[in-house]
Amino acid sequence: MRHRLFALFIAIAALLAGCATPAPTDTPRIAIISAFQPELTLLLSKLEQPNRQTINGVEFTTGTLQGKPVVMFLSGISMTNAAMNTQLALDRFKVSHVVFSGIAGGVNPALKVGDVVVAERWGQYLEVLAARETAPGKFAAPPWMDDVKIANFGMWHPRPVGVNSARGAEKKFWFEADAKLLDIARRASSVTLARCGADGSGGQRCLSHEPRVLVGGNGVSGQAFVDNAALREYTFKTFQANVLDMETAATAHVAYSNGVPFIAFRSLSDLAGGGDGENEINTFFKIAAENSARVLLAFLAAW
Repeated sequence: MRHRLFALFIAIAALLAGCATPAPTDTPRIAIISAFQPELTLLLSKLEQPNRQTINGVEFTTGTLQGKPVVMFLSGISMTNAAMNTQLALDRFKVSHVVFSGIAGGVNPALKVGDVVVAERWGQYLEVLAARETAPGKFAAPPWMDDVKIANFGMWHPRPVGVNSARGAEKKFWFEADAKLLDIARRASSVTLARCGADGSGGQRCLSHEPRVLVGGNGVSGQAFVDNAALREYTFKTFQANVLDMETAATAHVAYSNGVPFIAFRSLSDLAGGGDGENEINTFFKIAAENSARVLLAFLAAW
């Protein structure tokens, strides 16, 4: 009798566990990634039939966004977190495309806070050689290091990064956004962007200009939060970068290595040290996050 009751208990437990089973991982989905929670909030509020599961401490939410099956999650801030958790998603879900949405520091002097950039390619500009100082203010690479070809910032000499994929081993600096996805982004670029919104202290703040969407150009990513006018100027001059951040190029690297189409939407929350006063991120990150999400939603609707 006790044996039959135990078997019945096991059967009921298995049935209940089946009812709580996460959404199937064999459905092709677009991976929607943001670095930290405020960047993902608006997108999650639009998600239909959300189903949450936690893997290695990362919460993944599956569902439908603008009629498209998606899996949404936070990469975490930093290049390492972005690479690690993008790969985790690719390993656990059937990801058809990788899309990043979030805020960034503005590098191009022609751009303003609240603008949204959809860059054509992304580079890891802080993958560097710390060069030997051979004379006061003069730095030189070792003669055997033949990949140091980009203009330096003091002792820092940017280098390409090693990449392993089905294509074989190679060195790359630029990781391109998918051309077809960029075409869709261009069709969706007329979306109305927010000019006013809450600031970091809970008050209301408005931009003095109408923000716009720019599709094209370059973006760069690295391990540093940049609030330095000289580095900002160097980054624009050397890489013709429109924006910089701490995750996108790492995610682009992982997508490239796995052969998955990639695109990113980044809205300017600050000017990376180029503003007149202190860094603007705490004032404008909510407006910027909303604008990036608005463009992404328009992009998905146009897909």
